[in-house]
Amino acid sequence: RQVSTQSTGTKMLRKLKSRSPTYSSNFSRAFSSTPKSNARAPTAILMMNLGGPSTVEEVHSFLLRLFSDKDLIPLPMQPILSRFIAKRRTPQIQEQYRQIGGGSPIKFWTQKQGEQMVKILDEISPDTAPHKHYIAFRYAEPLTEHALEEMKKDGVKKALAFTQYPQYSCSTTGSSLNELYRKLLTHDPQHEISWRVVDRWPTHPLLVESFAQNIQKTLETKFSPEERSKVLLLFSAHSLPLTVVDRGDPYPQEVGATVSAVMQKLGHSNPYRLVWQSKVGPQRWLGPQTGAVVESLKNIGVKNAMLIPIAFTSDHIETLFEIDIEYAHLAEKNGIKLARCESLNDHPVFINALASLAKQHLEDFSSKSSEAGSTSHLISNYNQLAQRCPLCINKSCGPAKDFFIQQKLSVN
Repeated sequence: RQVSTQSTGTKMLRKLKSRSPTYSSNFSRAFSSTPKSNARAPTAILMMNLGGPSTVEEVHSFLLRLFSDKDLIPLPMQPILSRFIAKRRTPQIQEQYRQIGGGSPIKFWTQKQGEQMVKILDEISPDTAPHKHYIAFRYAEPLTEHALEEMKKDGVKKALAFTQYPQYSCSTTGSSLNELYRKLLTHDPQHEISWRVVDRWPTHPLLVESFAQNIQKTLETKFSPEERSKVLLLFSAHSLPLTVVDRGDPYPQEVGATVSAVMQKLGHSNPYRLVWQSKVGPQRWLGPQTGAVVESLKNIGVKNAMLIPIAFTSDHIETLFEIDIEYAHLAEKNGIKLARCESLNDHPVFINALASLAKQHLEDFSSKSSEAGSTSHLISNYNQLAQRCPLCINKSCGPAKDFFIQQKLSVN
């Protein structure tokens, strides 16, 4: 084959599931410890993401939650249509998960990222130590409410809601924050936990550096010296319906900002384009679609290309199936040499990016910050979080945003 993809990711997934107890469905041990009576309660780092079914059997419940989320996919008669669509799509999606090893590895990678991040945090942010990570997936276990239950058991009083989507969208980070706010109304009605938020980080220097290093590595290992400078870099991000974009969702601009920063870091060494994948349904979505671009490369004289998952930080079905299998087949069929840049997963620079971001947003929890007594600087990073889409129609956004803004203004 001419196609060079990260199909090894699927093999790795099978190995991880067979050898790692942390990947198995029993993840409760990672979250079940309670602090000793004389121990300091941990500062919680709540890692929010879409999630994915760990087994084929979990696919239906995952899809039902996904299609029931009005923040992500607004549908007429949502309770009825969501059940219909989930049932109809389950067999097809189950087969896709079988082809990548029987389930999504996103829980494994998030767990590993969290473990490594808090080790660094305990060293670089002693004032807020000890730190403990909790996983809050939107559509798969562990769900937001289960993470909050574990936090309450651990006696958590200070927490950081940390989106694992670098670029903000109302349908991803916005949906997770809205869900967190709703669950807090029932799981922490007295507001015993004080919150800070990382809602976006599209141009963080260490995020940009980790992408650049992986791209450079792929160029050097998958292409000959003669080919490298001519390789077309295709930055692929999950698409959005244009109805969402037209309301003022900042996601396209923030993805573009990440791409621009990465290309600047690379010294604009290669030609590049931003493309969009994972379109669902008949609506018009952001384009051009990744598959259509890969299929048409031969028509514009491109022989070598690299796909870079720029809005995904961990491997999951969009990388392991959509890119590594579907788009790889299209490239091979059309005589294109295609490589996929590795996902960030547990890249050391990426882990340091997570720790650095967490430390920065936890600083006003520290004793030094409290002693300073000044809150004027705290709101500066929250200007975008406070801003709703100009044509927002979601009644949940306002109360959720107001809650987290007020939490930021209240220094404890």
